[in-house]
Amino acid sequence: MLQFDNTTLTSLSVHQVGNKTYEEGLDFSLSPVDISEEGLVRLMKRYFLNSFSGNEMFHFKNEVGLEQNEIYTLATKLFKDPDQLHELSKTIALHLYNSTTHPKVKGGELYIAYLKDVLLDDELTDCIGIFKSETKEDYLKVNVKNTEDQINYDEGININKLDKGCLIFNVDKAKGYQLCIIDNLNKSTEAAYWKDDFLSIQPITNDFYQTNQFLGLAKQFVTKQMAEDFEVTKADQIDLLNRSVDYFKKNEDFNKDDFENEVFGDSNVRKSFRKFDESYREAHDVEISDTFSISIPALKKQAAAFKSVLKLDKNFHIYIHGDKELIEQGMDESGRKYYKIYYEQES
Repeated sequence: MLQFDNTTLTSLSVHQVGNKTYEEGLDFSLSPVDISEEGLVRLMKRYFLNSFSGNEMFHFKNEVGLEQNEIYTLATKLFKDPDQLHELSKTIALHLYNSTTHPKVKGGELYIAYLKDVLLDDELTDCIGIFKSETKEDYLKVNVKNTEDQINYDEGININKLDKGCLIFNVDKAKGYQLCIIDNLNKSTEAAYWKDDFLSIQPITNDFYQTNQFLGLAKQFVTKQMAEDFEVTKADQIDLLNRSVDYFKKNEDFNKDDFENEVFGDSNVRKSFRKFDESYREAHDVEISDTFSISIPALKKQAAAFKSVLKLDKNFHIYIHGDKELIEQGMDESGRKYYKIYYEQES
């Protein structure tokens, strides 16, 4: 659980970071941001913090040792002496600049903030925030008292849309701290620069991670692998996806054997799933326990991606939420495919 009700923004610096590939440069601000104005602080906290839920947590990593992770080392110095924020923020900005080499990544403003009294899992802690804005929006400025210039326009940042962010909590230093991230722009290969190149982090294997990873694994098996190993219809696949989600909805704890028996049933399907499970974990470098407590936030996140829609050409969409036995597939004498649906009430 992550809460910011009593969080205080104690210091803030901002720098301009371009794309190194295009030699856009790096501009440091001369001094920290003046945060004495209460209205500005309120808006900055809203911009920085509103996007974070604290469900998916990470920690810093490095194959040689945590001391070789640049942001981990800088965070350690900052937690020890928060008064160094402005000077150390320049080193953070330089590290981001050196990591910004993908041609699709835009330059933008980099904010580094120090925050006190963040509530993480019912414990108060300090927090370092690193945020980047890459997108600008046009907005209108209206002044009805000025007859010569009543309406003007400018370019600015939408404080309801944080592009990229990272919160580093002063917790579990020996394990690489705890942190959470936001990346609302880059969902493909260029996203690696923020999570992997700049921060160099890996997920903490908590209940959210376990639930999220296993449901993702199950979805991949049903939608891709099953069609290669068995003769299976789209309706069958949707039914299995629904049963997978239903298992997580009605249980507080996950047990892999129970899941396989309840969702797949058939011994050949279970055998195929176990083989896929093994190769999936190795290919994606994930650790999933055979038993864990089910995370409701992770379930909600994954359930939204489990499609229960059967699309038939461009004419019909059939939503399948329940008993697969109430839908039959066939083909008439002329070779046209059809589905027969049984129901009791119409609404």
